Amino acid sequence: MAAPFALDDTSVVVIIGTGSGGGVLANELAQKGIAVVALEAGGRYMPEDYINDEWESFGQLAWTDPRSTSGDWRVAKDFSGLPAWIVKAVGGTSIHWAGASLRFQEHEFKARSTYGAVQGANLLDWPIDLAEMEPWYEKAEAKLGVTRTGGRPGLPGNNNYKVLEAGARKLGYKEVHTGRMAINSRDYDDRVACQQTGFCFQGCKWGAKWSSAYTDIPRGEATGNLEVRDRCHALRIEHDASGEVTGVLYADENGTEHLQKARIVCVAGNSIESPRLLLNSASNLFPDGLANSSGQVGRNYMRHTTGSVYAAFDKPVRMWRGTTMAGIIQDEARHDPSRGFVGGYELETLSLGLPFMAAFLDPGGWGREFTTALDSYENMAGLWIVGEDMPQETNRITLNHDLRDRFGQPAPNVNFDNHPNDIAMRNHAYRQGIAIYEAVGATRTFPTPPYPSTHNLGTNRMSENPRDGVVNRNGRAHDVPNLFVSDGSQFTTGATENPTLTIVALAIRQADHIASEMARGTL
Repeated sequence: MAAPFALDDTSVVVIIGTGSGGGVLANELAQKGIAVVALEAGGRYMPEDYINDEWESFGQLAWTDPRSTSGDWRVAKDFSGLPAWIVKAVGGTSIHWAGASLRFQEHEFKARSTYGAVQGANLLDWPIDLAEMEPWYEKAEAKLGVTRTGGRPGLPGNNNYKVLEAGARKLGYKEVHTGRMAINSRDYDDRVACQQTGFCFQGCKWGAKWSSAYTDIPRGEATGNLEVRDRCHALRIEHDASGEVTGVLYADENGTEHLQKARIVCVAGNSIESPRLLLNSASNLFPDGLANSSGQVGRNYMRHTTGSVYAAFDKPVRMWRGTTMAGIIQDEARHDPSRGFVGGYELETLSLGLPFMAAFLDPGGWGREFTTALDSYENMAGLWIVGEDMPQETNRITLNHDLRDRFGQPAPNVNFDNHPNDIAMRNHAYRQGIAIYEAVGATRTFPTPPYPSTHNLGTNRMSENPRDGVVNRNGRAHDVPNLFVSDGSQFTTGATENPTLTIVALAIRQADHIASEMARGTL
């Protein structure tokens, strides 16, 4: 384990956040012999600590600090204090994620060029493309042990998948399988095979699902080059007169403030906390927030076009048995404007336990229609929609000065309005989801509105031109030469696919870039 690094050690790389971006980056740098201090706002939990109970687990892991929500999305009405369902712990939301690990498609890196101008959307091409990302995707897939890649077999299908597959085949869908999942289908990388327990969202007690909490973080610490400080909340990033960052002011568990000096700072707090930190780091030199000369910090927030379809049958399905999301239909994940929208979507299996089903099935709706639906729980199957939503400048994270956290800092407000393209896509997906289940005899279907988001993207986006975004092709801030963004907030557009594989691939690539620039003396 690393001996603690001194607060005045100006040679360290400070990484804020330890999830799929920050946790991977910390380990990759530590393996290269680089000294890293990782600050994590949450506590530390390992597989033996995870709780196989939805509400108790939520209380253990979820980020429930004050937040506010605005805009026309349903979440602003139903869950105004919880716009996002993310984890506050070492390992971040890689504890809670379902494991779906899909590469972006070539056209999705070039959405502006491919889709053309979409009214009201702030589309932009990424400054990188699929050809450049492919070797990094390969490294990420090997790290995560992604099924159906690298010769690793797919997971078996549970009942929820079998219902989905049968309906999909009847509709003529071809790209239907149990997914490319970062869940071991056989023992791999010192992690056992999936035991099909079914609590993927509550943390995998077997460690079969990849999480930086019990892979990258401990391996980084074992080098002696990584020190993780948990329950340490970053308050602001400091800089010198030239505009280079010099350290991070943070509060420990007791609220005591410390300033950790840094050679480089990497922000990986997720698409809500990362822009919030940059905005809270405003100064005379950066009056609108650190690295925000473009005015783009916090803007272009994306959450994926989501929603669910559940269906009741006359026989038991017991959808909760087995993996939560090992089942996918990819046929609609294409760009085909004849459907009435640009971009595409996937349909993935999803089961919720009774507590969350009661909360999400029809938020705020009670009565016979609702209770009879819950009576059918054992006979239900369910799927989740994941689609490319449009970046919009007005969908953004701002500081709410009327709502403050326990450190007295302004809380983030998450504003989100659905774009007409998002609505058209969701309605198409609802129709297809209902048709899939009706094709195999559903007695009742339940199109369900989007929940608090787990795919939070954009807000510090990559751009070729500094005026269009916050960071360059390597995640380095356009305005600040030794400041990086290392999480999903650097996404220029959202693409159709679940984002974690791309976050991990970008983190491995960024570690390579930082290490080579440090060796050259340019960082």
